[in-house]
Amino acid sequence: MEYRRLGKSGLMVPVLSFGTATFGGTGEFFKAWGSTDVKEAKRLIDLCMEAELNFFDTANGYSRGAAEEILGEAILGKRQNMILSTKSTFPTGAGANDYGSSRKHVIEQCEASLRRLKTDYIDVYHMHGMDSHTPVEETLMTLETLIQSGKVRYIACSNFSAWHLMKSLSTSEKLGLNRYVAHQIYYSLVGRDAEWELLPLGTDQGVGSIIWSPLAGGALSGKITRKQAPSKESRLGQIKFVHYNDEILFSVVDVLEQIAREREKTIPQVALNWILRKPTVANIIVGARNEEQLKQNLGAIGWKLSEEEVIRLDKAGKSSAPYPYWHQQSFPQLVPSFAPITQ
Repeated sequence: MEYRRLGKSGLMVPVLSFGTATFGGTGEFFKAWGSTDVKEAKRLIDLCMEAELNFFDTANGYSRGAAEEILGEAILGKRQNMILSTKSTFPTGAGANDYGSSRKHVIEQCEASLRRLKTDYIDVYHMHGMDSHTPVEETLMTLETLIQSGKVRYIACSNFSAWHLMKSLSTSEKLGLNRYVAHQIYYSLVGRDAEWELLPLGTDQGVGSIIWSPLAGGALSGKITRKQAPSKESRLGQIKFVHYNDEILFSVVDVLEQIAREREKTIPQVALNWILRKPTVANIIVGARNEEQLKQNLGAIGWKLSEEEVIRLDKAGKSSAPYPYWHQQSFPQLVPSFAPITQ
């Protein structure tokens, strides 16, 4: 297993982590993802540990807390060898203070996650989304309190826009507080918005990228082509969780199929390996409903796409540049080397 440093922190993480959104299956949304119970979770976690994948990601809102509870049960006796990541921000109830990144909500949710996970500390604690109503200073000072108390080791954010993240980093610097070492973002061959600002910001400010939904919610599973629509029983057949252009998807899948045949790999393995070639990427979250899916995902590491293969995939997923990027691309000597291909 390859390990990479998480942003400008001292924490080394495996390039793959295991996501637990499939644990529990509480509610219609998460039922479509999966309904892994404690017994199944233990087996999947054992397989991960055998492959030296010791990073496990969850959130307080996954299956209304059931995912954290199942993960907590499944790792009993193994916690000291693991890296745990969880999150808060999104609504947990109907009350006026049951959401957001206020001091009240963050502390309450961190304590609740610790109880469900049956641990006394969280390795990486994320703000799951940007709360524009709570002062950034309040959120960061609250997270600092959790770090100083030993309940949280590192802090990160998720689903922030670039200016929100930069504002938080600047506030941490101004107040002498711990800073976000990573941002958990959506990024895939058919979802490349992060290339315009978030990845360049990560490079400039030393913020690591943790990638969620790297297979575009199942669209890059290899089961969907121009001739094959998703089955109604599949997660994608029930919920289109991320946005993508169908024509771009089919163009990308055409190239993925070619490279997969040439390399004797699967389409998901090629798609995941492409992400690992991108700047600031420290970790990719992979999920699995069963052992076979997990073993397939583990096959994405231990080899590397060539530069020519990466370029082929880049071109297949090319997109139109929004302003001011189309203007900036008129001056290629000023554009970062990993800027998206748009022509």
